[in-house]
Amino acid sequence: MLRESFRGLTAFFAVARERSFTRAAAQLGLSQTAVSHAVRALEKKLGARLLERNSRNVAPTPEGERLLVTVAPRLEEIDSELVAVSELRDRPVGAIRITAPEDAIRLVLMPRLKRFFLEYPEIKVELFADTAFVDLAAGKFDAGVRLGESVAQDMIAARIGPDMQFTVVATKRHFNEKALPQRPGDLVHYNCINLRLKTHGGLWAWEFEKGGRQVNVHVDGQLAFNSVYDCLDAAIAGLGVAYVPKELVRPYVKAGHLISALEDWCPLWSGFHLYYPSRRQPSGAMALVIAALRYEA
Repeated sequence: MLRESFRGLTAFFAVARERSFTRAAAQLGLSQTAVSHAVRALEKKLGARLLERNSRNVAPTPEGERLLVTVAPRLEEIDSELVAVSELRDRPVGAIRITAPEDAIRLVLMPRLKRFFLEYPEIKVELFADTAFVDLAAGKFDAGVRLGESVAQDMIAARIGPDMQFTVVATKRHFNEKALPQRPGDLVHYNCINLRLKTHGGLWAWEFEKGGRQVNVHVDGQLAFNSVYDCLDAAIAGLGVAYVPKELVRPYVKAGHLISALEDWCPLWSGFHLYYPSRRQPSGAMALVIAALRYEA
């Protein structure tokens, strides 16, 4: 009886989160019929309808929402503990999913994980490039990476990188067409390359600070991207002024391909942090990933 309840709960949570029996079945490695039967058996046992079904989608009923809020986190904790117990052996195993910005993946995660992969060949790591703040549980992520000041207070965070600074750059030829900008407000007169971030709901306002004064500038230009690497490539091609991480542009500035401006206005941010839910005990594999990524100044 208990086994059937767990089977039904697992199927119900998968369908409720995916809003689809088909996607839930694929995720669980079961047939759609098996998932449907498991959910209906649970509904029959509880004497309550948990899902509203129609030709277009599937959504939890109020009773279903209550189960999602109260029971789903407990099943996740049980699953985490089972994984932790299974990893108490000589060779750690497991699969870790991490959501992170593209520059964090290239600058921090991959350089640190190269040696890790050699030491722990049975641990798999999936890195999902995204700038949006996602629900880790809903997205089935074990952890996320964001700048330190952006991490929610109910998360455990571990610093994995040094403080970060953006810088304004363009080619010498592009800047020669006008005088170098002396203050952030001057940028409204330049052809700037915009960055679109999901977390900001649109184009990112360039953030500056000097002497305790903070200035956000909504720049304009012909180009906009959702990747700092594309912004950098466009700046190198002479297509406009970009505002990108200093670590990315350092070799191009040193080689003379780009010129930086407004450096005294560019603030330091608290660097990339790896974060995960405070209520979840990290699995053995996750603990090893955290240790490999942790930043020591």
